[in-house]
Amino acid sequence: MSTTKGLEGIVATESSISSIIDDQLTYAGYTIDDLAENSSFEEVIFLLWNKRLPNKEELDRLSEDLFSKMELPEEIIQHLKSYDLNTVHPMAALRTAVSMLGLLDSEADEMDEEANKRKAISLQAKISSIVAAFSRIREGNEAVSPKQGLSYAANFLYMLNGKEPEDLEIEAVNKALVLHADHELNASTFTARVCVATLSDVYSGITSAISALKGPLHGGANERVMKMLTEIGEVDHAIPYIEKKLQNKEKIMGMGHRVYRNGDPRAKHLKKMSRELTELTGQSKWYDMSVKIEDYIKENKGLPANVDFYSASVYHSLGIDHDLFTPIFAVSRVSGWLAHILEQYENNRLIRPRAEYVGPKHQTYKSIEDR
Repeated sequence: MSTTKGLEGIVATESSISSIIDDQLTYAGYTIDDLAENSSFEEVIFLLWNKRLPNKEELDRLSEDLFSKMELPEEIIQHLKSYDLNTVHPMAALRTAVSMLGLLDSEADEMDEEANKRKAISLQAKISSIVAAFSRIREGNEAVSPKQGLSYAANFLYMLNGKEPEDLEIEAVNKALVLHADHELNASTFTARVCVATLSDVYSGITSAISALKGPLHGGANERVMKMLTEIGEVDHAIPYIEKKLQNKEKIMGMGHRVYRNGDPRAKHLKKMSRELTELTGQSKWYDMSVKIEDYIKENKGLPANVDFYSASVYHSLGIDHDLFTPIFAVSRVSGWLAHILEQYENNRLIRPRAEYVGPKHQTYKSIEDR
């Protein structure tokens, strides 16, 4: 029996949801470039769940269904208010709230296809509301209800800030949601599939996926990128800061990727949004600093920027708290998690790999007196 640390390069399942081939990311056969430039997040949700793009009637129906389920139960609001909001990790709050949604859903344990699709719509709708409500409640404000007629991205910003967002802000969030929606068999997606392969329910699968995303080796890279940029402070300080980090053999966050070898195809789209947003908000130094760091690392280490590197300055320019970056990742990625959960149910087999034993052998039991 041979082993591969971290299962790197191991093909664990077949899927028709997304692919990474020759450094190109596709959703159901559509390139991420095509979708990032042309599609709404609602279209991408439909695409991931149905393996095709919707017609206008289907898109309108999905948008209406999502809006109709965005309002949070009062039990969730009161539960968020019960937290020690000065110390609770936003991802822990999100994980617990999603699990609680399962307690409040009378269909939680129903396993038929239509019930699972209803749960998928409800989860996709409510996860943005949870993140927005958490943010507002910890600032001492009341949660804001969604507004009819706004897109998913626009409603998220509306519920977060209590005012309708500008077009460029909506475009930025929509693009970020599209780019983060799915990424083949990453750690959180695999966790979700392993969970529901036992025929556990959809809420359990999403709760377990959020738990995996909470880990700093998966989610949170863009938060740490922004922490780095804040520590640097000014463009002229960027290269000395990076040189010192490299001399100390410290990792530069947001550079390189486990799967992509020649660059993350998603990064260029958020790089463009970062330039436009930082110019609009008078914070161009964050973009300029990022470009300087990217060019230096690429030249000296051969590592290009990944999607997290520029999403940091995008979210910062939108006035979003840095510890909400990973929860926003979850707002997008839940669309992919749900697609994989539904696909796992369609052709399920319990996921049960083996482990190569490397411990002691031929041990003999001794009584407690002889140990």
